[in-house]
Amino acid sequence: MSLILAIESSCDETAAAVVKDGRCILSNVISSQIETHKKFGGVVPEVASRKHLEAINVVIAQAVEDAGVTLGDLDYIAVTYAPGLVGALLVGVSAAKALSLALGIPLIPVHHIRGHICANFIEHQSLQPPFVCLVASGGHSHIVHVKDYTDFEVLGQTRDDAAGEAFDKVARVLGLGYPGGPKIDALAKEGNENAVEFKKVKFPGDSLDFSFSGIKTAVINHYHNIEQKGEEPNKADIAASFQKSVCEVMIDHLLEAAERTGCTKIALAGGVACNSRLRAELEARCGSFSLYYPSPILCTDNAAMIGCSGYYEALASNFADLSLNAIPYLGIK
Repeated sequence: MSLILAIESSCDETAAAVVKDGRCILSNVISSQIETHKKFGGVVPEVASRKHLEAINVVIAQAVEDAGVTLGDLDYIAVTYAPGLVGALLVGVSAAKALSLALGIPLIPVHHIRGHICANFIEHQSLQPPFVCLVASGGHSHIVHVKDYTDFEVLGQTRDDAAGEAFDKVARVLGLGYPGGPKIDALAKEGNENAVEFKKVKFPGDSLDFSFSGIKTAVINHYHNIEQKGEEPNKADIAASFQKSVCEVMIDHLLEAAERTGCTKIALAGGVACNSRLRAELEARCGSFSLYYPSPILCTDNAAMIGCSGYYEALASNFADLSLNAIPYLGIK
């Protein structure tokens, strides 16, 4: 048996968890900053870093207590070191290095996107690679071929805005507030998703890359054009039509990736994986593919997914020393 204390602080959630043998959650503590950042309409990096400093020791202590263990029982410390807001990452990395040194146990560096993918291993105990996974969140939009637990290949990614970022910006224009994803999802249920056709971007050749900036701009222009005519925009129709376009292009690329790789399993990960339209449409279209996705608590940023990923990194002897630093931009491989 191995016990991992995992730490996540890449954006605006300060999180710590204790995970046993990679897939068993003993505790999963998340301190959210949503209420703090609401008034700004998005995450302010400097504010996020200060909030992490205030919360990091509290969530770590709570995670250990909730797990019913002591610091002396731990075998490893796992921490998100990339990618993310550099100041936010530094808080988690510094705490992890201090614990690793004080306890004399190995330090495991974990890539944030790998962590999101590994949330599926916690939710679905029998799931094993290979499979293809759509990772969609406020900062990331990737299609990843998960060849093994520590072997990942990016098949497609956004060339501009991430899907969650587009949701947030459209929600801001519609006056829905932050975070935009859940608010767009809720409002779209009241609208006609065929009311407005927002064109989806398809790059030439066999590219599986995304572009959400054009759809976002089209929505904003459509909304303002209606206002300039002195008319009242139907926000529910706009939200539903926008959501349909974004979800369909992600599903199209994910299914195409599965066909190309010969994988029989497909998965979702990241905050946007909570979107009800995305899940329902993919379930309707997945056909012979087996579909997996985590519960909502494991879709958002959390430390349990970092502990799961860290377990497999440890099995592969991927450790770090005390020179480990935060890296704001880093590919999955």
